[in-house]
This record gives sequence, structure tokens and C-alpha cells, in this order.
Amino acid sequence: MDGVHDLGGMQGFGAVEREKDEPVFHAPWEAAVVAMMRAGGARGLYNIDEFRHAIERMAPAHYLSATYYEKWLDGITRLFIEKGLLTEAEVAARTAFFSSRPEAPALSAVKGPLPPRAAAGVNWVQDAVRETGARPRFAPGDAVITRTIHPRGHTRLPRYARGKRGVIHRVQGVHVFPDTNAHGLGEAPQPLYSVRFAARELWGDGAEPNQWVHLDVWEGYLEPGR
Repeated sequence: MDGVHDLGGMQGFGAVEREKDEPVFHAPWEAAVVAMMRAGGARGLYNIDEFRHAIERMAPAHYLSATYYEKWLDGITRLFIEKGLLTEAEVAARTAFFSSRPEAPALSAVKGPLPPRAAAGVNWVQDAVRETGARPRFAPGDAVITRTIHPRGHTRLPRYARGKRGVIHRVQGVHVFPDTNAHGLGEAPQPLYSVRFAARELWGDGAEPNQWVHLDVWEGYLEPGR
């Protein structure tokens, strides 16, 4: 999906400012968003690729102005609606309520330790490695070229790395393919590679010489170098 989320190589957005001694969360609601995201995944409502694609579908202006966890909140809200856990009317009603009553108390949190099942959900991490026995098409040192694609859906091949020549650095095993997994089309696991690209191959003559970029690239994105 060629959206505003794919900012690599784009210009005019200003410097990336790093906050010194940045806390994990700037406000309590951010921690709640992380818990909701992981709980939804643990319940099987969505996988990590569906979650990423939900964020990609944000309105461009909203995406550019939103904070990190605002993006997460927008994504899980969209998924909760699409999966039938919430309705758009319910979300709109609660949004309107708190917009007009910003001091109104939210639902009270559960006191004490979380039940084991709930704690397991909050600690949800999805492993994408699959032991399928699939043999990789490429080996370290092989020259490759990335495909030039413009999918309407989710992909993990950024625009700046499409149609570019690189060299296989390492075979990373077999992993779930995000382009299908994000759309309910199955995991379709395939070999994943660390591919090394010269900076000037990606960015042109304006890039500094003798610099390299390593990207994780699925086999389906690659063709033999010519």
C-alpha cells in the first residue's frame, strides 16, 4: 500500500527529534492502549500484520499529526469495529460524551493483580517463524533485485527499496508472509533474507559512499540479479 505511512526517503517533514530520557509512556492512557492491543491479539481478533495494516489505513492528515500511541488507538479501534467487538455508533457516542465532558471519569480499572488469562493476553507476542522445511531460493552472496510492486494492500517492501539491486547477506529462516497474512489469506510462510543494498543504489549519487543498508526482504519480493 503506497500510503503516507511509507515515509522512507521522503523530504520536507523536518528533522526527527529525539526526546532525551524519553519515558516509556507519556500518559496512563498510552499504557492502556498497549494492553488493549495485546489483549485483542491474544483473543485472536487479529494478527500483527492486520494491526499494522489497520494503522496504514488512517486518514493521511491524521496519521501525520498523531502521536505513536494515537496511531495504535486508531488501529485497534478500526479492528474492533471490523471484527464486531464495537460499532461505529458506540465509538462516536463515547467520543462525543468525553469531548463534551473531558473531566468525566473513565471506567475504573481492576484493582490487584491480573488473572492469569488476562496477564497472558497483555504479554501477547506473535512469533512469525515457521518450520516448514522450505528450501531458500537464494544463498548468501547471491545478487538479487527487488520487484517493483504497488499493492493496494499491506506489504513490508518499502517504496525506496523497490526495483533495487542488492546482495543476500543472510538467510533468516522461514517467516509468515505479511502481504497475505494481513488480509486473511493465510500465513503463506516463505524464506526471509537480510539483503544488503549500497546506499547509493537506494538514494542515488547524493548518498554517502561506502555505506550500506540491510533490509529484511521476503523471497516473494525478490528476483535473481541480472
